[in-house]
Amino acid sequence: MNSVLGIDTSNYTTSIAFYDGNEGENCSKLLPVKQGELGLRQSDAVFAHIKSLPELSGRLFSHIQAEKITAVGVSTRPRAVKGSYMPCFMVGYSHAKLLSDMLNVPLIEVSHQQGHVAASLWSAGHMELLSQPHLAWHLSGGTTELLLVEPDGKNVSCTKIGGTSDISAGQLIDRTGQLLNLPFPSGKHLDVLSQEAGGKELFKVKCADMTFSLSGVQNKVQQYHAQKGIPAETAAYALRCVANAVFQATQQALARYPGLPVVFSGGVASNSMLRQFLEPLKPIFAQPQYSTDNAMGVAVLTYRSMEV
Repeated sequence: MNSVLGIDTSNYTTSIAFYDGNEGENCSKLLPVKQGELGLRQSDAVFAHIKSLPELSGRLFSHIQAEKITAVGVSTRPRAVKGSYMPCFMVGYSHAKLLSDMLNVPLIEVSHQQGHVAASLWSAGHMELLSQPHLAWHLSGGTTELLLVEPDGKNVSCTKIGGTSDISAGQLIDRTGQLLNLPFPSGKHLDVLSQEAGGKELFKVKCADMTFSLSGVQNKVQQYHAQKGIPAETAAYALRCVANAVFQATQQALARYPGLPVVFSGGVASNSMLRQFLEPLKPIFAQPQYSTDNAMGVAVLTYRSMEV
């Protein structure tokens, strides 16, 4: 059975995956971030990827047959739009180019965002939506975008129709984690902590035309924590504010694009409170391990690009 490789080197995770048209495996490693810091400089992220990729490739190639690889795919930029660029993706490209040359197979380039969409659909069991228009949220450390996703040959086209006008949901969550002295990235830790809370308070963000601002929420979270001083309640308060904003924008999108399925991708989409908040809208969620940055979606799109 023929297989393909996918590589993704985001600003948070190094990952390499294989996919055979049905089954797949993703090997990944979080980039090291010091306690109390919010992310990495690009130069440090590049160095971390250079260190991690050979290890992850070795782990994957220890049990897959190189001669069955028919293509290598890689994410080369954050989004498939003009001017989208981040140096850390060049590490993945260099590794992928070397592998494709060595194996004498095609090199397929996609965007990080397109990979997220494909990974969510694959893990949720809705691969048919790669060939149909649908709505998708990309909720991550650096991105909070509501997308209209449409088929584009063997790939997908992602058009931003809403989301945040300033800081991302992931940035708010990580800054809340820093406030509570939690490790970075803080999403999973905030999620666990919030489950100990009993409060229901939230700051209702104004949402117009599927767009909202989260910068004011950060101040509200800081004020709330200064008043309450209970980490679990602060964690839940921040997550409720995010979930409510996303809920409002999704409702508005469904009114404008009635009948389209709504898919959630990105690390923030693995949050349990967000999933509960949005349940009335019957969304499609990726499995949590494929919500965060991974190379599986890159591999899925690479395999599709090789289909006759």
